[in-house]
Amino acid sequence: MNKIVKIKIAVVGLNFGEWVIENELLHGTGSVYMQMIAVCDVNKEKSDIFAKRYHVKGYHNLDDLLMDNDVEAVVLITGPYGRARLIHKILDAQKPVMTTKPFDTSSEETLSVLTRAEKISIPVFMNSPSPIAAGALKKIEEWIDKYNLGRIIGYRANTWCSYREEADGSWYDDPKLCPAAPIYRLGIYLLNDLCRFLTPADKVQVLESRIFTKRPTADNAQLSILHEDGTIGSIYASFCIDDLQYYRCSFELNFEKGAIYKNIGPKESEETALSLSANVDGKLVNEQYMVENEGAGYQWEVFYRAVKGETVEVTVSPEHVSSVIKILEIMKEKI
Repeated sequence: MNKIVKIKIAVVGLNFGEWVIENELLHGTGSVYMQMIAVCDVNKEKSDIFAKRYHVKGYHNLDDLLMDNDVEAVVLITGPYGRARLIHKILDAQKPVMTTKPFDTSSEETLSVLTRAEKISIPVFMNSPSPIAAGALKKIEEWIDKYNLGRIIGYRANTWCSYREEADGSWYDDPKLCPAAPIYRLGIYLLNDLCRFLTPADKVQVLESRIFTKRPTADNAQLSILHEDGTIGSIYASFCIDDLQYYRCSFELNFEKGAIYKNIGPKESEETALSLSANVDGKLVNEQYMVENEGAGYQWEVFYRAVKGETVEVTVSPEHVSSVIKILEIMKEKI
């Protein structure tokens, strides 16, 4: 890569956006490629405080921000409801977008805006699913091909952490905007990772409970999915488990001729652990692989290259992203 000329960005949405600023843009990989020059939030007081704190421009209206020609791209960290409509507006201003999960609450609007962005060649990326399969996902793709594992038959996936949350009036408190909250907020990472290997959902069942949380939404949930090709899978996610091994996003994938395991059992290092068992001409083949954790999944270097005009081989399609949102839509109907 040639000399890096940082992209001048604005961060829109300063609730979770504060975490992204501190952990990704100021002190993470994003700091190598991005220069934050503006912030925006509908709460003017918050926008003013952040603008003063970071010595950047402050906006409380997206339309005003988009008229700022100094802003080359937008990091959109608002809640998912209506996010696709905001991205349409940002695309109207010809500005690329990095955003977060879940992409939106509507699969139809998700497909519409991502298809539009692809057609007009303006990057719209998100942390999950990430634009390019990297690390563990890339290795899984390699194993599937190398060992001729065949189609996926079933999967079981789990993720957890330990939260004892209080209601704060955010979209996290609204069962309509955040159904089966652990799935919607944590399990979404697993759904987005696995969507590369799965057909759309045919049937969905969900269980949820409130154990410790003071929010009106659940803190313990399980999702079962029957896919169009007959694959059956489950996602378990919880905010209730304190084993000091948080956010591992473990899973077992069962194929016609083998199985792949990610982070199964107690962790022995900070790396992601993969293992494989495969039937190769009637003989058992085992393989292990360790890869550095991908963190929150924001591929800033890929985003940088795309914004600078380089052709990036994106491996997750608008249909992939939309299919996950469709699962969440069906799940919401079941609660």
